[in-house]
Amino acid sequence: MPAKVGAVKVVAISSSSIFNIGDVYNMSPSAMVKTFAGGGSFNTGNGIRINLNNSTTYVNDNEAIDQSFINS
Repeated sequence: MPAKVGAVKVVAISSSSIFNIGDVYNMSPSAMVKTFAGGGSFNTGNGIRINLNNSTTYVNDNEAIDQSFINS
């Protein structure tokens, strides 16, 4: 089915992004990320107070590859 598209503004496209205008059958972005964060790193909300004094995150990851990734 044809699509009519007006103005398009692209702010950013990263490595796992998909940008398409028009008819699409299947879109499947894929990415792998490993995140290490200390206490209070992912807190969200209004008026949050965090007192961690000296916070340290120790990471011991002996695996070179955690899971295979095939981009098709």
